[in-house]
Amino acid sequence: MSEKKRKEPPATTHAPNRHRIAKRVKIDEARKILTQASDKALNSNGELDVSAFVKAREFEIRAMEASMGASKNALSSRAFQQVPNELRRRTASHNVKKVPKRLRSRALREMKDDNTPTVTSRRRKPTPHMRLRFETAKKLQQLHTRQKKKRAEANQQKATEGDTPKSAAPAPVRRLKKNALSKPDEPPSKFRKRQKSKCWLPTHIYHAKRAHMTEPKHPLWRFAIALSPTEKTYRKTHRAGSLRGCVAWDTSYESTIQLEGVEASLLSLFRGVGIDEDALTGKRQAKWRRGTRSWQGWVRERDSEQKWITKVNIVWCIQQDPSLDTEATASTIKAVKRRCFLRVHPSAFLQLWIELLKVAKMQRPQVTVEDLRFEIGSLELTGPGSTEALVAALTPTKESDKSLEDESARAWSLLGSVTNPSCLPSNAILGFCVSDPRLHYPPRTIEQPGLESANDKLLQLLASWPPDTAPNPPSIFDRTARLTASRLLPSQKAINRRKGDAMPGEYPVSAPSDPQIPILLIATRASTLGGQGSWTLLLPWKCVLPVWYHIMHYPLSTGGNPRFGGLEETRQIAFERGIPWFPGDFPGTQAGWEWEMMERAKRKADWEKRSKGKRVAWESLDLGHGRKGEIGLGWACDWEYLFNPTSVPVAAPVPDPPSASQATTTDSSTNIQNSSKSTNAVPETSKSQGTATTLPSYPISHVPLPLSSTILSSTTFLPSNKSHTLTTINITLLSRGNPTTCARIYRLPTTSPQLRLQWLSLANAILHPPPKNQRDPRISVSGSNRKSKALAQLPKNESHPLRTQQTALSLLHNTSSQNYIIQPGDPSYPSVPDREDLSGFVTTGNFDLGEGKASAVGCIALEKVVHSRDEQEAGLGSNRMGQDDGGEEEGEAWKEVRVLDQKLGKKVVGRLCVVRDAGAAVGRLARWELV
Repeated sequence: MSEKKRKEPPATTHAPNRHRIAKRVKIDEARKILTQASDKALNSNGELDVSAFVKAREFEIRAMEASMGASKNALSSRAFQQVPNELRRRTASHNVKKVPKRLRSRALREMKDDNTPTVTSRRRKPTPHMRLRFETAKKLQQLHTRQKKKRAEANQQKATEGDTPKSAAPAPVRRLKKNALSKPDEPPSKFRKRQKSKCWLPTHIYHAKRAHMTEPKHPLWRFAIALSPTEKTYRKTHRAGSLRGCVAWDTSYESTIQLEGVEASLLSLFRGVGIDEDALTGKRQAKWRRGTRSWQGWVRERDSEQKWITKVNIVWCIQQDPSLDTEATASTIKAVKRRCFLRVHPSAFLQLWIELLKVAKMQRPQVTVEDLRFEIGSLELTGPGSTEALVAALTPTKESDKSLEDESARAWSLLGSVTNPSCLPSNAILGFCVSDPRLHYPPRTIEQPGLESANDKLLQLLASWPPDTAPNPPSIFDRTARLTASRLLPSQKAINRRKGDAMPGEYPVSAPSDPQIPILLIATRASTLGGQGSWTLLLPWKCVLPVWYHIMHYPLSTGGNPRFGGLEETRQIAFERGIPWFPGDFPGTQAGWEWEMMERAKRKADWEKRSKGKRVAWESLDLGHGRKGEIGLGWACDWEYLFNPTSVPVAAPVPDPPSASQATTTDSSTNIQNSSKSTNAVPETSKSQGTATTLPSYPISHVPLPLSSTILSSTTFLPSNKSHTLTTINITLLSRGNPTTCARIYRLPTTSPQLRLQWLSLANAILHPPPKNQRDPRISVSGSNRKSKALAQLPKNESHPLRTQQTALSLLHNTSSQNYIIQPGDPSYPSVPDREDLSGFVTTGNFDLGEGKASAVGCIALEKVVHSRDEQEAGLGSNRMGQDDGGEEEGEAWKEVRVLDQKLGKKVVGRLCVVRDAGAAVGRLARWELV
């Protein structure tokens, strides 16, 4: 038997971690205790020498104490290593000021013990660049001192002459033009050069220090947008958005359009852009038309092909009850103008703006359209702690509480215990005025009421919902109120002065001159049962930053602070909730098509920069049955190939985003050309066509969910104007696998009966597994482990003949067992369908932390699904029996196919598909649903 207590580590192919080895050697050396032989305690006669024995034991005791101290120091971590990851700094190991105050004394002691060289800014030798900066700052300070002295002398001279010094006149207010695009305010001179071709969000500086931003020369939708925090946040975002905490986004890049006109003209305008008649005149949307609910839906073009543009959110301004006005007549009531906000994604803003202007000029009386992109900002919050953080940050003003306007303000103060906005009325709206959040900084955790009392009050509030009876419109619809709140915002210096005058531990007392910030809150329900809802906060552009800081630093009652997210976190939350993200998951729209062209160019560049030995060789992909090469472009969702498989299209160039001053122009139209028939052809850049005022042409269109569901459920054929149309689906795999972006989506085979029979048999085995008492205990029906447990439990040192015999028995059992589900890699696993059965592509795919398995969002061609449905209803293969070679065999195969179709059901078979990653030869069975 070996004397070693531990077994040898398993052999690995990768190199060992040298840092881990060095750490283990350090720990082993620290744990060694030196000892002394007992022979030295005996004299020459073999008798015990007491003095020598005591000295030997003293040596061992001191060695043990030294080993205990060394072992403790070896296992302990430094002070700067005790800081969480998000607070760690690179220079914390040699600068105690980079460590939190509670750890500075310990860090300073450790540095003295280790003789760590420290750095002090006052003693640092300036570099040439630092010296130049110091000299420039000194010259500017001297210049400022001289100018200040001259101004003081001029004011003193005017005072002696009897003239009062003129105060600085307020900056003139730029008049908002009707039916014209607006421009952002001129930024400060310090940041003016950085915003020549883009616009900063109100929280840009906060995000620039903590997140990865868009490239300076390549902004996104003419804005500098945060893409993702610099730290790892995928799992943290999932937990904060669904389990504990909350996630906040600055969505001020979302565009706001104001429409103003008489109600009849506004309804006619909405009817012209494709809003359903039931929403405009039905009783179900009466609260929306009154202004106490919001509405989300799709809008489309009025003329030409009437392609769908984007999904919008519309909020009406509350109309006062005409019965309260005694002098009002029927004619004056009809002539009263109303306002509404229309929120749209910035990628589709310009297309929708042109369409709204065209339809608004057709109305009589005419509707005015105003661009409020740079006047109204917005924040979005989701998660169990989102309501609590907002209630703490948004304190209604005293005037707002006393006014009749604000049943909303009184209801808002009772919502602090809400953990899911989905429990509120669907698309509920709350509009009132709040005080400056900086007067209540630093934030304190609000007191949470008892569980029973909170539930009783919340149930009473939800049953009555007083905001529905609010008689006055929210102040945010008034431009004067928005500008007044922005102008009256005091400086941070004035806020700090008021804090210093307040009593210790108390907030400053509110003053009559404090601004009243108008806000509008929109509660959105989750699309799935039990899912987390979200809050959308609209407020003046310049008031976003104070509210943002208060939310970010608020201590939640469940612990921690709210997290901020970027564009990637927005896509992650939408993906986990099964919601398609605009524009990435809607390639049938113009905005989605431009996004696909941009992402296609990025993926192609990533593929090209790899060496030939490390990148995927698309032309050598073996799909089985003699099929070679990837279908379409491997790095793209090749929609052109889907609708025109005889040729490979040429990708259109991605135009640079125009600057803010060129907001009236649009991107040049793209030209889709065809190249050679080889499947591995590399796309070339085509010349752009069209003028600067024409919209880019795209070969496909989108069909939203209500219409696509109607088309698929109807028994009629697809209309001719609905060809080359896409609809968005949610994909759930029935077995293992992880679909990624650009994965191919196939319908079940329609040309090969044998191949379709194999896929239907696999679906039948997965969807209808045998009862547990009839399963072989050694076989994994779920497909997670293809080897029998008996084989897996054999020890590694078992004799080779026994293992060979057991393997043969296991293979023989698997081939004859009806309970075994074939897995990828088995000889009998079905190959992927042919290119005629290609139905779409995956636009977003990943592992869903909420479901604990992989899922995907993609788009499929409606004509492929309808064609498959029509063939299935007409009797799949009935018109092909006996017509091809081997007609009898194929006829029998089609009969078996129809038997399995009837067993599984037409609805189930119609929703089955095969998903194959780009560059892979294995397909996975999946089920899709419309979203």
